[in-house]
Amino acid sequence: MKKALLYFLAFLFICFLLPAFLTKKSVKTNLAIQNENKQENQKGTLSENEQDDSKKIEEEYDYKTYSKIKLLHKKTNEIEEVNLDDYLCNVVSAEMPVDFENEALKAQAIVARTYTIYKAKNPKHENSDICDDSTCCQAWISKEDRLLKWPEDKRENNWKKIQEAVKETKGKIITYNNEPINAFFHSNSGGTTEVPANVWGGSNYPYLQVVQTSGEEGYSQYASEVEFTNEELINKLKVKYKDIKIDFNKEEDIKILEYTNSNRVKTIKFGNHEIAGVEARTVFGLKSTNFEIIKEQGKIKFYVKGYGHGVGMSQTGADTMAKEGKTCEEIIKHFYVGVSIENL
Repeated sequence: MKKALLYFLAFLFICFLLPAFLTKKSVKTNLAIQNENKQENQKGTLSENEQDDSKKIEEEYDYKTYSKIKLLHKKTNEIEEVNLDDYLCNVVSAEMPVDFENEALKAQAIVARTYTIYKAKNPKHENSDICDDSTCCQAWISKEDRLLKWPEDKRENNWKKIQEAVKETKGKIITYNNEPINAFFHSNSGGTTEVPANVWGGSNYPYLQVVQTSGEEGYSQYASEVEFTNEELINKLKVKYKDIKIDFNKEEDIKILEYTNSNRVKTIKFGNHEIAGVEARTVFGLKSTNFEIIKEQGKIKFYVKGYGHGVGMSQTGADTMAKEGKTCEEIIKHFYVGVSIENL
């Protein structure tokens, strides 16, 4: 009887309990394998995403028509076809100090790219899109010459910083009504930017308005002085105005007559002539039209604020905003009113 009971219990174990046990273990094992595979897949996916992000920085952006531009070298009159973003590295390194904040450099890269595309769409040079003369288009310097101007131990990191500013903004340009803007920029606004009509005449652009910029006082470009003797002043003016006559004893003979909305000199009187502030800037080699005049014992002193024409983005203003935590897009939308930032 006992033996029969043992056989019966063994039969139950083999037929029912053992399969259930093995099935549970198998399911657990399969789940463990699946979980391990899932974890491995997740690791693989993360790695691929990280690699993709890295590739996105490195890969060429498809600029379509503007992947290459024709650059006119003014000194040699040679035209060179260059990759757009490679060209922009040369421009940014020539136009903005490398020790400026990253977001300021990125803003400069977007502005320079926009200016380049605008020039390419509105060419003024025969058989080329843009030139390397800052007085005509925008500054450009070869990589070799740029590196030589930096301390040897900083060259590699400095150039990498410029490249990253260009790469991280690949494709981005500033538009107004879906068209690239005429993206003017300058060194230091002296606290307030200017409208184009007060500098070059003609009509204004809706996106280039007078805007305030704080924090520029701490830069070397903010303030400057130029001094002339009375005779030197007369001789400077005689180059264009042969009949110039100034009575330096009369207060009214040297007087600012009119200011622009940005507090720059619009019209100034020198004896028997009234000239524009922008002309006075050229004649006397001033850094800006935002100036005051002081007469001191046979000398005339110009006290100047800012550096450049004052239109568009102030580079030191951009750096100030970047130090305050502003992004490149916020910087751009401060200096260019009502614009969008889009992929070309």
